[in-house]
Amino acid sequence: MAPPASATSKTESTTHRAIEAVWRIEAARLIAGLARMMRDVGAAEELAQEALVAALEQWPASGVPENPGAWLMTVAKRRAVDQIRRGERFTRKRDEMGRDLLTRRDTSQDEFDAVDEAADGNIADDLLRLVFTACHPVLSAEARVALTLRVLGGLTTAEIARAFLVPEPTVAQRIVRAKRALTKAGVAFEAPTGEELNSRLPTVLEVIYLIFNEGYSATAGDDWMRPGLCEDALRLGRILAGLMPAEPEVHGLVALMEIQASRMRARTDARGQPILLLDQDRSRWDHLLINRGLAALDKAVRLASEQDRKRCPYTLQAAIAACHARARTAEQTDWAGMAALYGELARITSSPVVELNRAVAVSMAHGPEAGLRLVDQLTDAPTLRNYHLLPATRGDLLAKLGRHAEARAEFERAATLTANERERALLTARAADSAAAAGST
Repeated sequence: MAPPASATSKTESTTHRAIEAVWRIEAARLIAGLARMMRDVGAAEELAQEALVAALEQWPASGVPENPGAWLMTVAKRRAVDQIRRGERFTRKRDEMGRDLLTRRDTSQDEFDAVDEAADGNIADDLLRLVFTACHPVLSAEARVALTLRVLGGLTTAEIARAFLVPEPTVAQRIVRAKRALTKAGVAFEAPTGEELNSRLPTVLEVIYLIFNEGYSATAGDDWMRPGLCEDALRLGRILAGLMPAEPEVHGLVALMEIQASRMRARTDARGQPILLLDQDRSRWDHLLINRGLAALDKAVRLASEQDRKRCPYTLQAAIAACHARARTAEQTDWAGMAALYGELARITSSPVVELNRAVAVSMAHGPEAGLRLVDQLTDAPTLRNYHLLPATRGDLLAKLGRHAEARAEFERAATLTANERERALLTARAADSAAAAGST
């Protein structure tokens, strides 16, 4: 007798959730191995997707195999054989794989063995190649982010679109164009070395941190945070740290993300409203993530010292985040030390945003007047002209100085510049508070 429809539906739903979990774990390794074999990230990603479709079709009936990653790779390899057999570029593929796959009639097993041999190898090397290919400078920043989340994060086009609040066709086009750009530019599937590695690593780190930041402080929409993106970025950062254990700045980035992620439970109240850093309940911070972040920071500093290298931007930002993490209360924060770290970071980056953050630390260490003097020096910076945190910071300092009417104007301006609804509501409320305070004086 056939099982009830409800039982069958429940089983299929459970299997689909299992497939999603397997895909998130295995997608990067699967695509990396196929990309080395095919010498084409686009073709590798399509083969991996075909294997996923096969799993969705077969696993609900047959069950999840004991080694799902190997099952997916086997299916993808067989599809690769079919593609190579049909492909117009067979000669190049034959030379790369070292086999003549089309000169024999009964060659199915030989063909599979050839592809199997081509796809075998050091998966860590393959993953590193895939990371640098997805983040290649020939691509735009948006394309790097989308392709990285697709091939390394295992996200679907729809998931990426939802995460960044852009139409799904837009994301699909970015991914398609990214693959075409890599092919057109003849980008080799390989990891850079020497000076090229030093010049391209910052691009990879930037992509990962862009993903994390969009999750940590959403630039638009109704949500203050999108934790899924933070988790994806953390996973990518940890993978990269495992692939490049001697690179201090990789560990610096991981440290920064771990420490910042530790605050996420305390950053909103029960209604999802934002809670500013100094008002957060620090008992809700995730101390496991803090400890992991501090350990990664120690490793970054030690490696930089051993290699006689100066502390780089992500390591310095992690050290700043650690000042918050080590303080039991906001009052115990080493604000003077943090201001010094921001000064060091500003010298490296020449960034007005860093200078703005330094002004906040200076205000906490030496008073709001000292901070306001620094902020006022930034009001004409072109890159901050439409940056909502400039008037928001100025409004906060003015309010502390009792200049509530001026603070109200700054908060109102900041509210018009942000696209995040939660942040706009917070700034509007602060403007109202300042108006009330101004009216009572």
